[in-house]
Amino acid sequence: MKRFFVYLLLATFALHLLASSKLNNRVSMTRVDPFEKLLPDTLSALPYSETEEVAAGENAVFQFALCSEEDLTKVSLSFDAFTDGKGHSLNDVRTGFVDYVHVGLPMKVPAKDIIKSPTGMFPDPIVDDGLARDIPAGRTQPLWVSVKVPTDAAPGLYTGTIRVKGKGFSKKEKVSLKVYPVVMEEPDLWVTNWFKSSEQGAQLFDSTATMYSDRYWDYIREVASWMKECHQNMVKVPITTIDAKKGADGWKFDFTHFDQMVSIFMECGVMKRIEGDHLGGRVGGWESTFGVRVPGEDKMLPLEDKRVQDYLSQFIPALTAHLREKGWDKIYYQHIADEPISGSNAASYVAITRFVKELAPEMPTIEACHSHDLAGMLDIWVPQLNFYAEGYDFYRERQQAGDEVWFYTCVFPQEEYANRFIEQPLLKTRLLHWINFRFGATGYLHWGFNQWRGNDDLWYETSVRNEGGLVLPGGDCWIIYPRQGRLYGSIRLEAMRDGIGDYTLLQMLSKKDKALADELCSRIVSDWTKYDMSTSHFRAVRHEILEALGK
Repeated sequence: MKRFFVYLLLATFALHLLASSKLNNRVSMTRVDPFEKLLPDTLSALPYSETEEVAAGENAVFQFALCSEEDLTKVSLSFDAFTDGKGHSLNDVRTGFVDYVHVGLPMKVPAKDIIKSPTGMFPDPIVDDGLARDIPAGRTQPLWVSVKVPTDAAPGLYTGTIRVKGKGFSKKEKVSLKVYPVVMEEPDLWVTNWFKSSEQGAQLFDSTATMYSDRYWDYIREVASWMKECHQNMVKVPITTIDAKKGADGWKFDFTHFDQMVSIFMECGVMKRIEGDHLGGRVGGWESTFGVRVPGEDKMLPLEDKRVQDYLSQFIPALTAHLREKGWDKIYYQHIADEPISGSNAASYVAITRFVKELAPEMPTIEACHSHDLAGMLDIWVPQLNFYAEGYDFYRERQQAGDEVWFYTCVFPQEEYANRFIEQPLLKTRLLHWINFRFGATGYLHWGFNQWRGNDDLWYETSVRNEGGLVLPGGDCWIIYPRQGRLYGSIRLEAMRDGIGDYTLLQMLSKKDKALADELCSRIVSDWTKYDMSTSHFRAVRHEILEALGK
């Protein structure tokens, strides 16, 4: 009888091994190009086996496609540290599942290379919470690996292994990356992404958060840490953090919350410059003139209104004095009103700006703008990318006159222009900052870091129709995702981060050999809407940049 149970145990074990072997054979894990956006119904992914090449201080990214003919349960990821066989290792390795989100409202004017998904589902958020998950049969599951290479990493070839296991199967694959004898400098491209600072935003992060509570400030720190991840170095601080009250003896201003927010962003290393929030906005529709937002009033008021002049005449000097007291006056830049256009709109903008500058002559201004009629009023011009292209000669003149010129993207431009939309190839997001280098723009602005809105489920629908009926394409409003007290990045955020790294390497090369840096950049971005979208060619050009810097 004892022998029978031994045989039974061995037979059961053999059957288990056979079943596991059969499942293992039905599970495929393929390394694919990280620029490839894998759709849920991707039938076969093109294998990719190249060694990733980076400078110290950059990030190396790997992607794998996992798929099975049967349901997979309790799937988890792990990664061995990268080692070079000489005692050096790279230990800051993050692994995650790339989740699918929906784009229900397509772009108004799509590019020729738009990605079309039959289901409307696209990969974007990276979930790196370490939890196992189930994967249904027949669905392609992207796996993401991101390696942060420290600035003191020893040059050389490193290898590591990704391990994927679940009930009844296990897979592993070895990959390699080469660290060049090049240390990426701290990026000097000015980058700002506007964030959702309201209580509603904080409660989407954590439902218990209330305005200026401990959990609210935890939310702000989490936002700041993700901004640091993508090399942001300038933050727009909401004007509502300055408590303004009018009494019998005039206006009183409390900067307590303003100071706390600025300090958090400074501690996180993303506040080399402070953006002062807009003082006003349109009094009506798009073509209307600008007014000023006076605390306690329910609408924008024209500059001619005594209430506006009374408020500004006290607020601007109080702000200036406070910034000087904190030692922040040299890094503060003021917004007046968003996106002035030509005509009476620009005229009203100029009037408000002139009033402010008379009160604070040393306070520089910055604005996303659609008008050339603001000379002398703006210190940092931020035209929309297509308007930057159309008025390039003008903006070069402004740079020669001592002004800064950046560009921004948002709902527009569309068509063939690079942007951050989910429907676009991932390479286009990375190329935004090759455009910065190619055309000499020294900064980049985007309104939608986490402007979560319009949806019951932010992890499902990513496109939004705003109050005026305008479609905000998938991904335009946010590039990070909230869930249960955490924020999660996205493949687009990583592409943006790595594009800023590319810009920095091009800047470094330009100091050694400007002609070579310009020529290499123009191979990828030949014109405003003409980009070489071959990922193999992109990597070949990056290889030349790293080789030239490593000599």
